[in-house]
Amino acid sequence: MKKEDCIFCKIAGGDIPSSTVYEDADFRAIMDISPANKGHVIILPKDHFANVFEIPEDLAGKAFQIAKKIAKAEKELFNCDGVNILQNNGEAAGQTVFHFHVHVIPRYTKDTVNVTWKQGAYGEGEAAKIAEELKARL
Repeated sequence: MKKEDCIFCKIAGGDIPSSTVYEDADFRAIMDISPANKGHVIILPKDHFANVFEIPEDLAGKAFQIAKKIAKAEKELFNCDGVNILQNNGEAAGQTVFHFHVHVIPRYTKDTVNVTWKQGAYGEGEAAKIAEELKARL
């Protein structure tokens, strides 16, 4: 299922040209046109799912299998020091295109890509309590 006004549906479906890195029946992985670093790839399902909450589990898993393959290829090609595999859900989390996608970004020790946060802390017993509450919802 595609969404008519979704740019990523059009790219994944081949209606808009892209530099394709990987393609199968379910996904197209393309070079990001506004890369964080050279070699930045985005993995797009060909069907429309707004976020991780909508994509079926088997396809979510497959997206990360593809991400692993791409990360290994980036490591080999660019000899990068690391790789970020990112997937954002919702505006508050940095999602700007509401079509599930996974970023694979080659990283270097002294690059200027900024994917960090200020570390917080839990109060006494708080992590264990939250863990139990999350487990009950799984």
